[in-house]
Order: sequence, then C-alpha cells, then structure tokens
Amino acid sequence: MFIKLWKMRKQFIKYFTVGLSSFFLDIFSLILLKEYLFISATLAVIINQILIIIYNFNLNKYWTFKNKAIDHKQFVRYLTLVLFNYFFSVAVMYIFNELLNFDYRLVRTATIIIMVMWNFFIYKFWVYRKS
Repeated sequence: MFIKLWKMRKQFIKYFTVGLSSFFLDIFSLILLKEYLFISATLAVIINQILIIIYNFNLNKYWTFKNKAIDHKQFVRYLTLVLFNYFFSVAVMYIFNELLNFDYRLVRTATIIIMVMWNFFIYKFWVYRKS
C-alpha cells in the first residue's frame, strides 16, 4: 500500500498545488462577494463554486491526472462528485455560519480541508480512471 501511495506522490503534489491555488481563489472570491458586494456567505458560496468547479476540473483533468479522454461517463462521475461537494459546502456554510454564527472564512476553510481528503482518491480512482 505504501509503495502504491509513494508512486502517486508527484500526482498528489500537482493535485495539492491545484487545490492550494483553488483555495486562495475560493477564499478571495468569497470575501469579495461577501465583504464588497454584500452577499450572504451562503449565497456567496453558491456563486463562487461555479468558478472553482470549472477551474478545478480543467486543471486536474489535463494537468494533474493527464486525462485527455472526452468520456460521457467521466463527466457524469465528475458532476456527481461536484454536486455532492457543492451541496456539502452550502449546507455546512448555512449550518455553521447562518445558524451557529461561526466566521464564514473559517467555515469555508474547514469545509475545503475536509473535501480535499476524499477528493484526491475519488478523482484518481473513480472520476478520471482510464476506461
């Protein structure tokens, strides 16, 4: 198991790089929408996730996982994961920010950290797997 994980280290570093840049883009756009456009944190997450989803899909597909296939099944798998992550993000923001009054930046950061833990393996072994 460790050897298999070791072989994936370069791919994971790329995934981590995409994730880190996505994190900064996500937080920046969230703050912009919330603080400067005065949109609620929950609505801001709903809006900014569209940008993050497109950014992440393209960088992970073509750079991290080097997957050039245009596969209908792959797209459906990706959308399934995205929809799960999307609703998870919105629900967590609503519960912890709107209902429990946690800082929206802290809530978003925690949500991203949680999703990063499962997304690498789901992308690698389910979404972008070779048919």
